[in-house]
Amino acid sequence: MEFVLSSIVEKLQHQPNSALSTICFIIISILCIVKFTRRNKKINNLPPSPPKLPLIGNLHQLGTLPHQSLKALSKKYGPLLLLQLGQTQALVVSSAELVEEIAKSHDVAFSNRANNKAARVFFHQCNEVAFAPYGEEWRKKRKLCVLELLSTNRVKSFQPIRKNEVSMMINSLHEACAKGSSVNLSKLIITTSNNISCRCIFGLKFETSDDGRKSIAEVVRKIQFSKLGVGDLFSSLDWVDVLTGFMSRIKIIYAELDAFLEEVIEEHKRKKKNCDDNNKDFVDVLLQLQERDMPEFELTKDIMKALLLDLFLAGSDTVSTTIEWAFAELANNPEIMKKVQEEVRRIVGGKSMIEENDLNEMKYMKCVIKETLRLHPPGPLLIPRETANSVEIKGYHIPKKVTVYINSYAIHRDPKLWDNAEEFIPERFEDSQQVDYKGIDFQFIPFGIGRRACPGMSFGAASLEYMMANLLYWFDWKVIPNNGAMIDMSELNGLTVIKKQPLYLEPMPYSIC
Repeated sequence: MEFVLSSIVEKLQHQPNSALSTICFIIISILCIVKFTRRNKKINNLPPSPPKLPLIGNLHQLGTLPHQSLKALSKKYGPLLLLQLGQTQALVVSSAELVEEIAKSHDVAFSNRANNKAARVFFHQCNEVAFAPYGEEWRKKRKLCVLELLSTNRVKSFQPIRKNEVSMMINSLHEACAKGSSVNLSKLIITTSNNISCRCIFGLKFETSDDGRKSIAEVVRKIQFSKLGVGDLFSSLDWVDVLTGFMSRIKIIYAELDAFLEEVIEEHKRKKKNCDDNNKDFVDVLLQLQERDMPEFELTKDIMKALLLDLFLAGSDTVSTTIEWAFAELANNPEIMKKVQEEVRRIVGGKSMIEENDLNEMKYMKCVIKETLRLHPPGPLLIPRETANSVEIKGYHIPKKVTVYINSYAIHRDPKLWDNAEEFIPERFEDSQQVDYKGIDFQFIPFGIGRRACPGMSFGAASLEYMMANLLYWFDWKVIPNNGAMIDMSELNGLTVIKKQPLYLEPMPYSIC
């Protein structure tokens, strides 16, 4: 999430009645702060809170990389913080011990989702899985996704797509080798990952459209539902988002996205693929389920669109982000790069193609992936939750309807849990092979915990491992000389936290002879 106070002020100042808007903003916000202050005085034993400013509360302390700022605040004030973000209260959890208590004792109370205006627009009032409120209908939709779309057999059925797209990626790298040039590995990884997800979900490539239609890339790049409007932070100021044009911009992007999804669904209906389950994409599967007239809930077209967008955004960005960070870390640690390549090449044994069974034997590569997810979780604050009712944690009173951020970034770098926590050491997972990212090891939670953990981990892992293994097998990687400097590891916040600077490396073909 991007909490940038200056953008709020800027939006107001560029309107025709900016003076009047600013006055209204100040008056209403003061009244709201007074109201929240009086309410909180009546509640004893709230979690610690850093000093606040009038009107904005703790907004100014979040910066452009909130996961890092919140880690620093937690180090100073404790692992359980209650912040005032404008008119919204937010709880920040930054310890594995607290996460374990939430998961084991209060999971239902913490299973609602916090959302914002943009998410409600793009996901049809959050009528899907990632942002939907906890309840019976949500459970049925999640079960449908797990059994029908994300099952082990379904994930395996997409292996031909993964092989085809990764083969094209390897070919393009060989062409770069022939020219002796470096490559923007970040861009190549993103394109390949998105193409795999798009073909599995929509039956289309990400970047191109064969019949002149707008590609999904052109639409998805505009989605910024992680950004908050003024009304998301100050509920009394909803009108500001109308005045500044924020809502109209969101609706224009939504209209483009909706038209794309509408066309994809209608095209699948027209074609009515007569193929076995192994050749069906997610749209085919959902249309097939729709024809069954399921008793659990009505699978309307709007719900289908929301689920499809859900699956695409969850299955592409996380994969490409993880591989990008993994290769950046390996480039900065050549001895680890050599070790993981030796393992991959020993297991493949000179074959012309990496088989799926080979991946199961690549134990050290899996350690590299885990260590990358530890240091660089794609969504370091996970997807925000919201308390369904008030609860007590460690003697503190947690009010109802508080937005909850679990800072996996802080937990993964906690020196009490990890030796040399800031260093890239995949070997730490060799001694603890059972520590996994499935949400039951509370010191390692890149994909969440409990009921709201990501259901698509196996779908993403299949692409991630296959792409990683091929990149490591077919090429050696040379860092572009930069006066002896290491790869820049600065971060940029977006739908996921990516490298601020694209990763450029020079591939050198590996001879299997």
